[in-house]
Amino acid sequence: MGFLTWHIARPLGQRLIAAGIVLTVMAFNAQAQIPPQATQEINSLLDFVEHSECRFVRNGSEYAGSQARAHLEKKLEYLEESEGVNSAEDFIEMAATQSSKSGRAYEVRCPAGIQPANLWLKTELQRQRQLH
Repeated sequence: MGFLTWHIARPLGQRLIAAGIVLTVMAFNAQAQIPPQATQEINSLLDFVEHSECRFVRNGSEYAGSQARAHLEKKLEYLEESEGVNSAEDFIEMAATQSSKSGRAYEVRCPAGIQPANLWLKTELQRQRQLH
Protein backbone atom coordinates (compact mmCIF):
# COMPACT_ATOMS: atom_id res chain seq x y z
CA MET A 1 0.00 0.00 0.00
CA GLY A 2 1.45 3.38 -1.00
CA PHE A 3 1.57 6.38 1.32
CA LEU A 4 -1.28 8.18 -0.44
CA THR A 5 -3.51 5.10 -0.34
CA TRP A 6 -2.62 4.53 3.33
CA HIS A 7 -3.25 8.20 4.14
CA ILE A 8 -6.65 8.30 2.44
CA ALA A 9 -7.72 4.94 3.88
CA ARG A 10 -7.02 6.03 7.48
CA PRO A 11 -9.73 7.56 9.66
CA LEU A 12 -9.69 11.34 10.03
CA GLY A 13 -8.38 11.16 13.62
CA GLN A 14 -5.30 9.20 12.59
CA ARG A 15 -4.64 11.60 9.70
CA LEU A 16 -4.87 14.59 12.06
CA ILE A 17 -2.43 12.97 14.51
CA ALA A 18 0.00 12.27 11.66
CA ALA A 19 -0.33 15.86 10.42
CA GLY A 20 0.29 17.15 13.96
CA ILE A 21 3.46 15.11 14.27
CA VAL A 22 4.75 16.37 10.93
CA LEU A 23 4.02 19.99 11.89
CA THR A 24 5.71 19.55 15.28
CA VAL A 25 8.86 18.17 13.64
CA MET A 26 8.86 21.01 11.10
CA ALA A 27 8.45 23.62 13.84
CA PHE A 28 11.26 22.07 15.90
CA ASN A 29 13.59 22.04 12.88
CA ALA A 30 12.77 25.66 12.07
CA GLN A 31 13.40 26.69 15.69
CA ALA A 32 16.75 24.90 15.83
CA GLN A 33 18.25 26.79 12.91
CA ILE A 34 20.41 29.81 13.66
CA PRO A 35 19.64 32.91 11.57
CA PRO A 36 22.25 33.54 8.83
CA GLN A 37 23.63 36.77 10.33
CA ALA A 38 24.05 35.12 13.72
CA THR A 39 25.77 32.13 12.10
CA GLN A 40 28.23 34.45 10.39
CA GLU A 41 28.95 36.38 13.58
CA ILE A 42 29.35 33.21 15.65
CA ASN A 43 31.75 31.73 13.10
CA SER A 44 33.76 34.96 13.18
CA LEU A 45 33.92 34.77 16.98
CA LEU A 46 35.03 31.14 16.81
CA ASP A 47 37.76 32.12 14.33
CA PHE A 48 38.80 34.90 16.72
CA VAL A 49 39.05 32.41 19.62
CA GLU A 50 41.01 29.92 17.56
CA HIS A 51 43.58 32.41 16.27
CA SER A 52 43.96 34.52 19.39
CA GLU A 53 47.19 34.53 21.36
CA CYS A 54 45.07 34.41 24.50
CA ARG A 55 44.57 31.17 26.43
CA PHE A 56 41.05 30.06 27.29
CA VAL A 57 40.64 29.17 30.98
CA ARG A 58 37.98 26.58 31.73
CA ASN A 59 37.55 25.03 35.18
CA GLY A 60 41.03 26.16 36.19
CA SER A 61 42.85 24.71 33.15
CA GLU A 62 44.22 26.70 30.21
CA TYR A 63 43.54 25.73 26.61
CA ALA A 64 44.92 26.88 23.28
CA GLY A 65 42.60 28.62 20.84
CA SER A 66 41.97 25.53 18.72
CA GLN A 67 40.95 23.52 21.81
CA ALA A 68 38.73 26.35 23.05
CA ARG A 69 37.05 26.59 19.65
CA ALA A 70 36.37 22.84 19.59
CA HIS A 71 34.82 23.02 23.07
CA LEU A 72 32.63 26.00 22.19
CA GLU A 73 31.51 24.32 18.96
CA LYS A 74 30.39 21.25 20.93
CA LYS A 75 28.39 23.45 23.29
CA LEU A 76 26.89 25.30 20.31
CA GLU A 77 25.80 22.01 18.72
CA TYR A 78 24.11 20.98 21.95
CA LEU A 79 22.36 24.36 22.24
CA GLU A 80 21.13 24.16 18.65
CA GLU A 81 19.46 20.86 19.47
CA SER A 82 18.03 21.82 22.85
CA GLU A 83 17.49 25.51 23.49
CA GLY A 84 18.16 27.30 20.25
CA VAL A 85 20.52 30.15 19.53
CA ASN A 86 19.16 33.22 17.75
CA SER A 87 22.08 35.64 17.97
CA ALA A 88 25.79 35.95 18.65
CA GLU A 89 24.83 37.35 22.06
CA ASP A 90 22.88 34.14 22.79
CA PHE A 91 25.95 32.13 21.84
CA ILE A 92 28.17 34.16 24.16
CA GLU A 93 25.71 34.01 27.05
CA MET A 94 24.74 30.35 26.73
CA ALA A 95 27.99 28.75 25.50
CA ALA A 96 30.94 31.00 26.31
CA THR A 97 30.20 32.48 29.75
CA GLN A 98 30.56 29.57 32.15
CA SER A 99 30.99 25.85 32.49
CA SER A 100 27.67 24.05 32.32
CA LYS A 101 29.14 21.34 34.57
CA SER A 102 30.80 23.35 37.35
CA GLY A 103 29.16 26.75 36.92
CA ARG A 104 32.60 28.41 37.02
CA ALA A 105 33.02 31.44 34.77
CA TYR A 106 35.25 31.09 31.72
CA GLU A 107 38.20 33.46 31.50
CA VAL A 108 40.84 34.35 28.96
CA ARG A 109 44.48 34.89 29.86
CA CYS A 110 45.96 37.41 27.43
CA PRO A 111 49.27 39.30 27.44
CA ALA A 112 47.36 42.32 28.79
CA GLY A 113 45.86 40.30 31.67
CA ILE A 114 42.96 38.05 32.61
CA GLN A 115 39.34 38.91 31.88
CA PRO A 116 35.97 37.14 31.72
CA ALA A 117 35.55 35.30 28.41
CA ASN A 118 32.08 36.71 27.84
CA LEU A 119 33.33 40.30 28.13
CA TRP A 120 36.25 39.50 25.80
CA LEU A 121 33.88 38.05 23.18
CA LYS A 122 31.30 40.84 23.51
CA THR A 123 34.06 43.39 22.93
CA GLU A 124 35.23 41.49 19.85
CA LEU A 125 31.66 41.19 18.54
CA GLN A 126 31.21 44.97 18.81
CA ARG A 127 34.54 45.53 17.04
CA GLN A 128 33.53 43.21 14.20
CA ARG A 129 30.12 44.88 13.83
CA GLN A 130 31.76 48.31 13.56
CA LEU A 131 33.88 47.03 10.67
CA HIS A 132 30.82 45.94 8.69
